[in-house]
Amino acid sequence: MTGINENYLKLKAGYLFPEIGRRVRSYSDAHPNEKIIRLGIGDVTLPLAPTIVNAMVEAAKEMGQANGFHGYGPEQGYSFLIQKIIEHDYTKRGVKIDEDEVFVSDGSKCDCGNIQEIFSLDSKIAVVDPVYPVYVDTNVMAGRTGEVDASGRYANIVYMPATEANSFEPDFPKEKADIIYLCYPNNPTGMVASKERLAEWVAFAKKNGSIILFDSAYESFIQDPAIPKSIYEIPGAKEVAMEFRSFSKTAGFTGTRCAYLVIPKELKGKTSKGEEVSFNSLWSRRHTTKFNGVSYITQKGAEAVFSTQGQKEIGEQIAYYMENARLIREGLVKSGFTVFGGTNAPYIWLKTPNGLKSWDFFDHLLSKAQVVGTPGSGFGPAGEGYFRLSAFGKREDVISALDRIQKL
Repeated sequence: MTGINENYLKLKAGYLFPEIGRRVRSYSDAHPNEKIIRLGIGDVTLPLAPTIVNAMVEAAKEMGQANGFHGYGPEQGYSFLIQKIIEHDYTKRGVKIDEDEVFVSDGSKCDCGNIQEIFSLDSKIAVVDPVYPVYVDTNVMAGRTGEVDASGRYANIVYMPATEANSFEPDFPKEKADIIYLCYPNNPTGMVASKERLAEWVAFAKKNGSIILFDSAYESFIQDPAIPKSIYEIPGAKEVAMEFRSFSKTAGFTGTRCAYLVIPKELKGKTSKGEEVSFNSLWSRRHTTKFNGVSYITQKGAEAVFSTQGQKEIGEQIAYYMENARLIREGLVKSGFTVFGGTNAPYIWLKTPNGLKSWDFFDHLLSKAQVVGTPGSGFGPAGEGYFRLSAFGKREDVISALDRIQKL
C-alpha cells in the first residue's frame, strides 16, 4: 500500500467552517420550516458592483474575438492590473513597490496556505491566538509542528494569546520565532494595530531575524485614518514583511477569486550554508511552477475596482457592511453583551454569556434563534468563551437576527 502524509492525521477534527456547515445542515434537515440567518462565515452578500461587471462582460466579449482572445497569461498577473495595484495601494501612501514584487493569485487563503512552502521545515512559526485556522493547519500539514495537546495547541508553534486581558494586543513571542503571522484588521477579533505598534513589530522582527507574514485582507474596512492600511507604511518593513491583499471582501470577489501577494526584493532568507537568497525569487519560482494565473476576465474586473466609479461603488458597499457592523455592535451592547471589534473591521467579537463554551453558545443560538455565528474556540484555545459575528449579511437579516438574539 502507498504511504500517506501522516502530518494530516495531526489535524484536529474537521476544518472549522465545514464543521459549522455540518451542524447547520443537521439542524435544517430536522427543522425544514425554520429560516436560518447566517452571520458566521465571512462571505459577502451584495452583488458585484456594476462597473466591475461591465468590465468583465467586455473582457468576455474580447475573448470571443480572434483579435481579443487571451490564452495563458503571465502567471504573476497582467501588468495592467499590477500597475493599478501599485498606484492605488502603495504609491499613494508613499511606498515604492516594483511590478515584479506583486504576485496576483486566486485568493489570499491560498497564498497564506502556500507561502510556508518556501520556508525551511525547521522554521518555527508564531501565531496570534485566536487565529485564522489556515495559518496553523497548513503548517501542520507540512510537518512543521508536533502533535496537538489537550488545550488544542500544537507542539513547536509559538502562541501569542490575544484576549480581553491584554486588550487583544498580543505580546511579542517569548521564544525564537522565524515566521510571525499577523492579521490586521484582525480576523476574528476585529481589532486593529496602531502605527506605533506595527513599528514595534517591525523593530522586533529586525532584531530577531524574523519574517512577518502580514495579512491585510480587510484593510479597506479601516475607518480611522490614523490606522495604517499597509505594513509598508512603516519604515523598514520591506526588509522583514510580506503582505497579503484580497479583492474578496473589498470588492465582493469571494466567488470570483482574485488577490495579490507583495514580496519585496529586500526580503532575504538564508540557506543551510549561510548564503542569502531572495524570498521574492523563491516565490516567483513556486508561483510560476504551480500556478497558471488568474483569468484575463477576472483581472479586468479587478482592474475596474481601481477606477473612479469602481472606487465609488465599492465604497458604498463597504459602508453598507460597516453600517451592519454598527447595528450588530450597538444591538448586542444594548442586550448586555460584552462586545469588541466592529468599528474598523466587518467582524464583531463578543463574549459568550454566562460562561458558556463557544460551541455551546453556537448550538444555543442556532437552536433557539436560528442564527449562525462562529465559535471563538474554532480559532484557537484563547478564543474559548468568545464568538464571532459577521457584518456581511443582508440588512434585513442583520436586523432580524438582532431581534431574535434580543428575545433570547
